[in-house]
Amino acid sequence: MPNLIGADRAVQLIIENPLNQNRMLSGAQAYELGLADAMFDGADFLARSLDWAGHIVAGSQTVSRPDIDRGTAWDAALAAARSFVDSKVSGASPGPYRALELMAAAKTADRAAAYAAEDQALADLIMSPELRASLYAFDLVQKRARKPAGAPDATLARPVTKIGIVGAGLMASQLAVLFLRRLQVPVVITDLDQERVDKGLGYVTAEIDKLRAKRRISSDAANRLQALISGTTELIDFADCDFVIEAVFEEMSIKKQVLADLEKHVSNNCVLATNTSSLSVAEMAADLDHRERVVGFHFFNPVAVMPLVEIVRGPATEEDTLATALDVAKALKKTAVVVKDAAGFVVNRILLRLMAEIFATVDEGTPVEVADVALRPLGLPMPPYVLLQLVGPAVALHVVENLQALVASGRPGIYDWTADGQPYVSKETAELFVVGDRPSTAGQVRERALHAVASEIGLMLNEDVVAAPMDIDLCLILGAGWPFHLGGITPYLDREGISERILGRRFLPLGVASVPIGS
Repeated sequence: MPNLIGADRAVQLIIENPLNQNRMLSGAQAYELGLADAMFDGADFLARSLDWAGHIVAGSQTVSRPDIDRGTAWDAALAAARSFVDSKVSGASPGPYRALELMAAAKTADRAAAYAAEDQALADLIMSPELRASLYAFDLVQKRARKPAGAPDATLARPVTKIGIVGAGLMASQLAVLFLRRLQVPVVITDLDQERVDKGLGYVTAEIDKLRAKRRISSDAANRLQALISGTTELIDFADCDFVIEAVFEEMSIKKQVLADLEKHVSNNCVLATNTSSLSVAEMAADLDHRERVVGFHFFNPVAVMPLVEIVRGPATEEDTLATALDVAKALKKTAVVVKDAAGFVVNRILLRLMAEIFATVDEGTPVEVADVALRPLGLPMPPYVLLQLVGPAVALHVVENLQALVASGRPGIYDWTADGQPYVSKETAELFVVGDRPSTAGQVRERALHAVASEIGLMLNEDVVAAPMDIDLCLILGAGWPFHLGGITPYLDREGISERILGRRFLPLGVASVPIGS
């Protein structure tokens, strides 16, 4: 490939695309990269293709291909690619590194030697635990994701012809755009005052205009979608909604009041969904006359990108409510996992347990820089303190008492950044932390954190939060960006022997997604 289209384009095709979004190339994209010598469109494309090929065979037509720079440009492309791979998988997945080795060798190797090296690389990687975990992850997102465990009979789902959204902030506005695009039914949003409503409507119409400008939808489609969105400050306008979701501040008293007010205006068959990330659905619905139609519908941010929806079944949630929620999630082209009404549900519960354990080691005296790189060998999307900086320390304030000082200081997170983009902990930030004198090594932090996660997953399975370990893995892959080469989390814990050390058993049967230690 680098000898055909150049090392820089080959890096894009072989390394960057798979690690960024893993989408197949279209014909036009392949042609633009130089993978094809000609491209034909229209109803007669086949006849034109055969005619073109005939001229090539006959020698009456030739193709011109670019000269490939096999000097410093080749080396620079691979050096940049290695930095990119390090940033994505931190050495945890062998596949991209082996690909880089093959591309480096292709600079001087003859065809036979290069093909032999590729064959050997495939033979080695096919036997790796990372490939087995990747195949397991692929099976989860392709098969298990289509038939959620614990789903009721799909025929129980009721038609949804109008959507209501309580809230007009960023999350609610993102939801409005998603519902409009996928369901193409009327959507009404509400908030405390007209100013907030107008701001939400402005966001929605602007996002639709962006889609039109990028030619992802036609002008006619954009006009139709914008005609379907409306705003109000009166809940009476939700009376004919079939599905209403609240996306207000994550405070139990506020959410309970919202649901109580909604119940006065919507029909008895209207599904009331909450986008809570961790609060009890049962408590939220406790004072309602019709608790059976309340369901958790937890999206992940950004709404348009993240494919997971945790659908939370409360103790009173009826089958038709759950079936309708699942049907809506399918129409939104989201992957739904049915979870029990338990604190944190799946993704947030595991992430908080993981982060709490790492934060605790910092409390004990482990330098932040050491604790934050402890999980690097797993190849996770981002280190814990970078994740904290992304969501904001106030969100995780209850995890570690020391974060109070960070929040009070007004700082956005632990790190400052050098001019060349490298993170560091400033002296001022370090002084905010009151720590002990029992520092841990990165290896000790990693072991402690993974032991805690294994214990938490064991508790979750005992509590029937999900139907099986596979659902936990599916949630982490689609809701937290957990890498395919880990297969989620349970195959990794099994492969490293952590499950058996902590719980006395494996999460998955031997041979599923992993190989036994020492094999």
